[in-house]
Amino acid sequence: MVKWKSDYEIGVSLIDEQHKKLFEIANSAYELLRNDFYVDKYDKIIEILSELKDYTVFHFKSEEEYMLSIGYKRFFSHKVEHENFINEINSINLAEIDENQDESVKDLLGFVVDWIDKHILDQDKLIIVQ
Repeated sequence: MVKWKSDYEIGVSLIDEQHKKLFEIANSAYELLRNDFYVDKYDKIIEILSELKDYTVFHFKSEEEYMLSIGYKRFFSHKVEHENFINEINSINLAEIDENQDESVKDLLGFVVDWIDKHILDQDKLIIVQ
């Protein structure tokens, strides 16, 4: 399970709430991984992946608009990180997911949790200290 902690708060309530939603999506993947009742998890994995894609596009747009509104100096490098995340998600091989579903969920969960953790703590925190 992926837990939100106060260390992730950057102090901008809109962004903090959106980050919490990313944790919820990651927790959906974690719960799916633990669920032994689904013999075939492919459709559920695709649903989570789709929600992750849609929500990150929404969140990144919102975060980028905020950064522009405050004249954030590292906007372009931050935007590149967002684009790299989206590209990584878009490059996931769906056939591979179908072949090894639990391993795919573990990989997806690991990638998302690692990225969220590092990005929020290392990059998003810089937004408020500029």
